[in-house]
Amino acid sequence: MARRRLAVTIKHVAADAGVSLQTVSRVINSEPNVRPEMRDRVQASIDRLGYVPSIAAQRMSGSRSYLILALNDRERTIADWRARQGTDWVDQMLLGGMLECAEHGYRLIFELVDTHADHLERELGAALSALQPDGAILTPPHSDNPRILATLKRHHVPYARIGAQGKDDGALPAGIRVSMDDEGAARRATRHLLDLGHRRIGFISGPAEYRLSGWRVDGWQAEMAAADLPTEALLETGDFGYASGLRAAQALLARKDRPTAIIASNDQMALATIEAARDAGLAIPADLSLVSFDNTPLVRFTTPPLTAVDQPIAETTAMAVRLLITAPSVTLDPPAPVIIPMGLVERASTAPPPDVA
Repeated sequence: MARRRLAVTIKHVAADAGVSLQTVSRVINSEPNVRPEMRDRVQASIDRLGYVPSIAAQRMSGSRSYLILALNDRERTIADWRARQGTDWVDQMLLGGMLECAEHGYRLIFELVDTHADHLERELGAALSALQPDGAILTPPHSDNPRILATLKRHHVPYARIGAQGKDDGALPAGIRVSMDDEGAARRATRHLLDLGHRRIGFISGPAEYRLSGWRVDGWQAEMAAADLPTEALLETGDFGYASGLRAAQALLARKDRPTAIIASNDQMALATIEAARDAGLAIPADLSLVSFDNTPLVRFTTPPLTAVDQPIAETTAMAVRLLITAPSVTLDPPAPVIIPMGLVERASTAPPPDVA
């Protein structure tokens, strides 16, 4: 039986190079106070032994942890996982975050936090003390939670807020702000329907707890106003869940002057709109055009496949990681928010309205 090869550690490198563990750590961490000849000697040992630096070795310098902490909403994330309905926000966030971290020699740690828990500060504080991350990424609705922001500030952890655009009131720093262009995407989706000839375009928004819900409504209303069209009685609110989307779509389709097109603020509520339309005897897109937000894998396989706003979640998370690693000091004096545009993928769920076709 072949003997198992032992992993090369920082101790092996130090012994091979004839230097201290601290010197190897300084070289691994690209510290400035290492003589060039000493750096070359350590690097030669690293190359010869095939050593891959571990997080523990990198942390020996004490200046950085090489960890980025990503916080996501516990209740909604667990509900999505258990429902197994094809939502891929977390997958895309991990894709962008983990790959970008790897480019810089970092690791991404994913934690679920209950936004509304009485023990939020204690739970988050324990995680921060244990991990000592170099930065944290906040996703909605955590991005706007003052208790979370205050806890991060108290632990001196820089943060990047996905879905945040404005500065906070009080003493809390705004942090790095990276947002997808929700308002612009809603305008683009509305313009797509207007160009097809629709004039009564309904909108199903997400909950007010998420700022992006308001931005999407603003975009829809602005584009309708630009076309000199009313939006009264064309707005319903859901909570991003299927049941709420079904109720909202049923309410819109029960109007005497019902919409000929509907924009739903996520894929689950769009799928519910398909059910509501079929129950009302309406065909998509012959009688009702439908546009969704998210563009998760599910919408490609519906009948018909859905036109959808494509959210660049991976790209947005990667940008947040990049800014945290390369420019953490901007969290104290942040520049303007970074806004990442969204795409619109046109499929078979949109067509001219019946009176135009």
